[in-house]
Amino acid sequence: MKLDGKTALITGGGSGIGAATARYMAAQGTAVALAGIPAAGIEEAANDIIAKGGRALAVTTDVTRESDVQAAVARTVEAFGALDVVVANAGVQRHKTDRNLFEMDEAEWEKTQDVNLRGVFRTCKHGLAQMIEQGGGGSVIIVSSITALNGRTPNVSYMTAKSGLLGMSRHIAVHYAQHGIRCNAVCPGALEQTPDWGDHPDPGGRESAMVEATPLGRLGTPEDIAPWIAFLASDEASFATGGTFVVDGGITIS
Repeated sequence: MKLDGKTALITGGGSGIGAATARYMAAQGTAVALAGIPAAGIEEAANDIIAKGGRALAVTTDVTRESDVQAAVARTVEAFGALDVVVANAGVQRHKTDRNLFEMDEAEWEKTQDVNLRGVFRTCKHGLAQMIEQGGGGSVIIVSSITALNGRTPNVSYMTAKSGLLGMSRHIAVHYAQHGIRCNAVCPGALEQTPDWGDHPDPGGRESAMVEATPLGRLGTPEDIAPWIAFLASDEASFATGGTFVVDGGITIS
């Protein structure tokens, strides 16, 4: 993939898909800024990349705070000179409390929306502003979920936010193409470790049910998703924009 010399900002970079994507892209020659919380996670991931000869920066960033996101973009450019790729990946999944819409408290609903939907809005807003200012185009990859495509999950705020990301992705693709900026969404399937895995009320039961429902007969890993994000960031994907790419072992069509 033609990624050498590019700079990427990856939110949720301290674990899961974000960390796997940072490692994969760094191995292809991309300078990666890992943004997220807690600080220990992104610092460990960044140090691992640096130890292997890559270029990485850890930026403690809470995507619910616009000032944090704006500062993360500024620090990325200060460290590496430009911003070519934005991977809007940070997310939460409140397995125990994001349920039962008819009795859900609005504050509970908002806790998920503020990270999964508005956090991506903030990330894209400041990433796009930088790309437009510097010129030369860029690529935005939004990490959604197969929950945006079906009604299987009981986590209704999570599903609603992830569905909204598909609309945001299409909007960016249409309205920022004039600046040479592409935008695509990736919808991962059931992974071995979901966000906030320890909060799941029945992780063993969830795993068994998802494996049974997946035609390939296994759960995915962050390493299964990272190459798709990297490809969409690369020059080989220069004619791909506005797409929704499902990477789920076949569960959506089963």
